[in-house]
Amino acid sequence: MKYYIKTFGCQMNFNDSERIRGILQSIGYEPAQSWEEADLILLNTCTIREKPDQKVYSHLGEYKKLKEKNPRALIGVCGCLAQRMGQELVQKAPVVDLMFSSYNMHQLPELIQQAQAGYKAIAILEEPPQDEDQLWEYPTVRDNQFCAYVTVMKGCDKNCTYCVVPKTRGRQRSRALQSVLKEVKELVADGVREIHLLGQNVTAWGQDIGLPFEELLYRVAEVPGVERVRFTTGHPRDLTESIAKAMGEIPQVCPHIHLPVQAGSNRILTLMDRGYTREEYLEKIDMLRYYVKGISFSTDVIVGFPTETEEDFEDTLEVLRRVRFEQVFSFKYSPRPDTPAYSMQGQVPDEVKTSRMAKLLELQKGILAEIALSYQNTEQEVLVESSEGGKLVGRTRGNRWASFPGEEHLLGKLVKVRVVKSRPFNMECELLQVLG
Repeated sequence: MKYYIKTFGCQMNFNDSERIRGILQSIGYEPAQSWEEADLILLNTCTIREKPDQKVYSHLGEYKKLKEKNPRALIGVCGCLAQRMGQELVQKAPVVDLMFSSYNMHQLPELIQQAQAGYKAIAILEEPPQDEDQLWEYPTVRDNQFCAYVTVMKGCDKNCTYCVVPKTRGRQRSRALQSVLKEVKELVADGVREIHLLGQNVTAWGQDIGLPFEELLYRVAEVPGVERVRFTTGHPRDLTESIAKAMGEIPQVCPHIHLPVQAGSNRILTLMDRGYTREEYLEKIDMLRYYVKGISFSTDVIVGFPTETEEDFEDTLEVLRRVRFEQVFSFKYSPRPDTPAYSMQGQVPDEVKTSRMAKLLELQKGILAEIALSYQNTEQEVLVESSEGGKLVGRTRGNRWASFPGEEHLLGKLVKVRVVKSRPFNMECELLQVLG
């Protein structure tokens, strides 16, 4: 029996798919090279914006063809769209045989059995189950041999007015420290050198179990063999001075952070219920720069939130000029059902959103070009992750992609390189030294 998984959305979804692979392979399934040869297709979905929803329906229409040549094939939907829509999704797409959410991935084997018996195997839970921790007992099947995602918490207790995460992922639940450390040790034993801690609001880890997030950073870094530590995504409200100090003190923690600003206008931030002002956000940036030398930043920005004016938008552009993010994930505001912003007055026309997005991208393009030049002829530490087209590829500690000529025996090694040609999204380098 073969499986095929199509994943939409964030790094959490991709880590969920790694765990789903582990579950499937533990019950005898093997990966298919394409959906056409699969006995089980799963779409792991995102619903943060409308476009991924539409893509899911499009893929389901395509995958329906599989049933014509393999009537026993199963098609399933999981993840955030499944959690949000439930039975409504099955009514719109009757081709779906099984469906579950991130709450109950560990129940997948029994859902497959139900679907194979001819039933619609739908298990969408309103709240996380008591046995949710069983999920951590399954292995992950990763694409990257040397860098691994580790989910340390799920859900979010914030109430951003545009966001469906609290409804699709639930309130925040921290994973036990010892459970995290156990997985990290197993990953290191399997050859992993970089650990990437994940959570919808990762810097809030520990608030519900009486531990600070920086404790997790220290303990993960203490595991022998962990060379690098990263984390995504944090909320500015939960980024404390203690976390910033820990980032500066722990050699394994990489000097890069993804810190979503979403908007630069205090009026819009209030409407979003983000819980901070533009000035407070910039103070956090300055604090990080003080404690973490050479830190780089990435962020999320929403363009065209309800009632956003040109003045509000200009405030957002000013934040980009001030911080000089190395990467900006920008999105046109997408109304999501069951969120307060969905019914707000003053929805911005799409043509206005498109125009503002173009201005933002043009500004960011110029900033990236200037930042790229600053890396020219510098020396960087790179963890070699893959080999592509005769070159080795990896990331710097500051989260920039670098490539250089080299032999495949360097895969998984830390090396020092010199930047020969620096572009906005990649640096061409030459090898100077193998560090270990």
